Amino acid sequence: MNATPTLEMLDPTTLTVDINVRKDAALTPDFIASIKEHGVMEPVIAHRQEDGTVHVLMGQRRTLGAVEAKRPLIPVMIISTPEEAERIVTQVVENIQRAELTEADEADAYHQLSLIGVSAAAIAKKTGRTKTIVEGALKAKASEAGTAALGKGLTIEAALILAEFEGDQAATADLESALMDDPDQLFHVAQQLRDDRARAATLAAFTAEVQATGVTIVEQPAYDDYETARVSYLNRPDGEPATEEDANAVFISQDYRGDCTTVPVIVGWKDAGFKDRYSSSAANKGPMTEEQKAERKTLIENNKKMQAATTVRREFVKALLAKKQAPKGWQYFTVYGITHHSEVASGYEGDVAADMAGAKIAGEKSWGWNPLRDHVAKTTSRPEVSLIALVCAGYEKTIAKDSWRSPSQTHRDYLNQLVLWNYVPSEVEQIIIDSGKATEEEPEAA
Repeated sequence: MNATPTLEMLDPTTLTVDINVRKDAALTPDFIASIKEHGVMEPVIAHRQEDGTVHVLMGQRRTLGAVEAKRPLIPVMIISTPEEAERIVTQVVENIQRAELTEADEADAYHQLSLIGVSAAAIAKKTGRTKTIVEGALKAKASEAGTAALGKGLTIEAALILAEFEGDQAATADLESALMDDPDQLFHVAQQLRDDRARAATLAAFTAEVQATGVTIVEQPAYDDYETARVSYLNRPDGEPATEEDANAVFISQDYRGDCTTVPVIVGWKDAGFKDRYSSSAANKGPMTEEQKAERKTLIENNKKMQAATTVRREFVKALLAKKQAPKGWQYFTVYGITHHSEVASGYEGDVAADMAGAKIAGEKSWGWNPLRDHVAKTTSRPEVSLIALVCAGYEKTIAKDSWRSPSQTHRDYLNQLVLWNYVPSEVEQIIIDSGKATEEEPEAA
């Protein structure tokens, strides 16, 4: 009978590691720094040989990292025989492959394997799962939020998203609200939160750069602000158009993509003798009505949602085309797109299509640059993937951030096909899809 494994704290310099492992360990500065600060958190698996030396079976990279980081002791799980490590792996894999295993159980099993030093790639190979799924499960298990989500019966993907926003109370509340009210919208809500986070970081960095120059920064003037106006709205006292040289402050404008610019303004423009260039009324054209404010808010929010949806939609197509079989009905979809929407085949963006097809993208954009063309030239395998990606990328180019305001049949055809392939549209994409229903339901003229 095999002896029970024992956990010991040992000096990593006294442990033996295979020579080939020393060559392939890839000890990065960040990895060593992490061990130096936190130590080795997961035990390595080792066997004590007859001469007393301890030979590492799993966790060689952590052992070598601990030596480089000069850690005095690391946790080592001593097993009775080298074969015992493989027995542990086999037992866990059998549990993973057991029928009716929940995603929480599956994530726990991956975690058990990682604790004994099995890499994500090795776990994927042994279990038949993809490396992406395994890595996602391990990341989810590495956080309290992810572990709690798995414990509630959520999927690994959902747990991974909650783990991503751990510590952000507002974002977590939005995600939990989506899970409660409309779980299918979780990926869209998560992408919107990522975009918001990225925009906020870009704005903060840009603001700091502007502040460092000594320029006065003010809030963007409201439509009913009679004290501050854009330079472009004003004339000098002598009647000549005001220029940036007349500005005494700026406000920072950020578009839906997150790009920031400074807009020169004049604070106290009336007192300084400047005149409104366009009318004798206030330079900011008077206050907005509540209805106008609501319309503007909807416009801004829906444009942001459309940007987030674009990311989710393209990732969906990419994952769809990565499967072994092309999606059902792809032949008619591609032929229909090319024959009914001429801009689809002629106007697609090569980098978008290449990314969807999982092709390598190299070089910089220039006239005639097309990584999908290069990909097709290099391989004759699965040409249908490139064709579907080409057509999807062509449709993608026709969709703008505000396409929800003026939906076309082109947009509806594309989105409806993705829905047939199990894509879950965002609320703003649903506006485009639903725009065709009113037309279909209208009675014919007598």
